[in-house]
Amino acid sequence: MNILILSAGTRNKIVQYFKRAVGTEGKVIATDCSNLAPAVYEADRFYLVPRISAPDYLEQILDICKKERIHGVFSLIDPELSLLARERERFLAVGTTPVISPYELVETCFDKYRMYQLLQEMKIPAAKCYVTKESFCGALERGEISFPVFVKPVRGSASINISKVSSMEEIDVLFGLYEDLMIQEYMDGQEYGADVYIDMISGRCTSVFVKKKLKMRAGETDKSVSVRDEALFVLLQNFVEKCGFCGMIDIDIFRIDGVYYISEVNPRFGGGYPHAYESGVDMPAQVLRNLEGEENPVSIGQYREGVCMMKYNEIAIVNLREEEII
Repeated sequence: MNILILSAGTRNKIVQYFKRAVGTEGKVIATDCSNLAPAVYEADRFYLVPRISAPDYLEQILDICKKERIHGVFSLIDPELSLLARERERFLAVGTTPVISPYELVETCFDKYRMYQLLQEMKIPAAKCYVTKESFCGALERGEISFPVFVKPVRGSASINISKVSSMEEIDVLFGLYEDLMIQEYMDGQEYGADVYIDMISGRCTSVFVKKKLKMRAGETDKSVSVRDEALFVLLQNFVEKCGFCGMIDIDIFRIDGVYYISEVNPRFGGGYPHAYESGVDMPAQVLRNLEGEENPVSIGQYREGVCMMKYNEIAIVNLREEEII
């Protein structure tokens, strides 16, 4: 079984986990647009490719799939997920299965207001959102919301351009500086993260791992502890199955006064997935099983509570001449 990991970047652990999963019977190929991406050196082979915005990017990836006889492909960065989902049939035509949710669902995940509307339709608690200053002001006057609030891009990731504000003056400034912003209710509660796998054959949710976030850094979980809550497991299982998600997804959640609120959904491996893997939730094995045509058994919440993850810095050393650096 051969796996292609696109835009591997610094996600060394994901490459390592898939190498363990394929064993000696397969190989893991990685790509990136820079040879200073440490994760590519963990792969059996890697390719330097153009940025995803390049006109011939997709053709180069499809050529790699054909050359390396790739069975499954996935990406580790948000901008590439829609491309994979949209071009699914072209990958299938060369014998490669994109491990990604349906295109429209991926697009909904990246549009925070659309996701809010979906959660509202499903009657799942979510932070109130407003895409115009006028609608926010109306809610403010009716007492439906109060300061502070978050102002953030409708489409965005990694906590870029997110601001906590306490006045209309600040909102006016931000809306004058940036386009496509929205105003979101400030969630003053404990944040959790969930790593979830939805079987690509049966459509059933087969794994849910929940961690309590203890410390964040650059929009990712830096320190966390595993927790178990059957009510949250049921909420997440129903949500992902009814929506029709596929493969691995990452969900951000808040708990306020005993109520769980879904905040964001990322249809890919989250930055904190190593916590789940090291606690026994092996999603690479589930991906391979699906690619072999087998369904995964349901094993939701089968891990120990109180397992802590603590990220720390590591380095990779590679010999490159200055003129070779991309």
